[in-house]
Amino acid sequence: MNVASATLQQGFQGLRVMVTAGASGIGLAIAQAFAQAGARVQVSDLSAEALQAALPTLPGGGGWCMDASQPGDVDAWFAHALEVLGGLDVLVNNVGIAGPTSRIEDIEPHEWDETLAVNLRSQYLCVRRAVPALRASDCATIINLSSVAGRLGYPLRTPYAASKWAVIGLTQSLALELGDDDITVNAILPGIVDSERSRSVTAAKARARQISEAEMLQEILENVALHRKVPLADVADTALFLASRAGRSFTGQSLNVCAGIQSLR
Repeated sequence: MNVASATLQQGFQGLRVMVTAGASGIGLAIAQAFAQAGARVQVSDLSAEALQAALPTLPGGGGWCMDASQPGDVDAWFAHALEVLGGLDVLVNNVGIAGPTSRIEDIEPHEWDETLAVNLRSQYLCVRRAVPALRASDCATIINLSSVAGRLGYPLRTPYAASKWAVIGLTQSLALELGDDDITVNAILPGIVDSERSRSVTAAKARARQISEAEMLQEILENVALHRKVPLADVADTALFLASRAGRSFTGQSLNVCAGIQSLR
């Protein structure tokens, strides 16, 4: 653990945290960071298999299998998690899907609707259940995962980009709405993260462009100032910062953890 991570983790003992899609990728990295800092973490995920593999890495944590785009599933998870935790301090809205990689005329309405439901509707469903509990916390924080696709155009990925731009609007509106309750609301905008999902997206774009995956990745990283992917740990540390005492004056902000990406292709 580096000095910065150790500093961020101070004061997290017993913090009550809920993370959607917390059994893999960015969600798991965030959940692990909070758990290692002493927080009590409850995660949800669509995959029971992923949850089974993840829970041993989350000391004292719990998991719930659900579809975060479905109100009944979200209600059941919150009823369970809030009872276990006895309240809530931090909600991390991480769940999301890549959606189709196609030209707009080739995207089916059901693909568009599914992408918006998972990436945006899920955040609304979770926030509406979380806010009453967060009002009772003295360190309440909502962290919404958007993407650099929430500030840049993204050809062949229009439903994904539209959903991530919408997350920014949701975040800024909630920050104003919940300010009187001292609930901070911020968005993290990861760039090209070093994860399995990122590799899948690169492969899909390579197929759509009819070039090799290596060529596609090289082209992508040419538009990144640091010419590399973002480690999962960097996204997790940003979440820790936003939930820390040092992050209490940040709200309505979009934090780009992107290694200086300039455009998406």
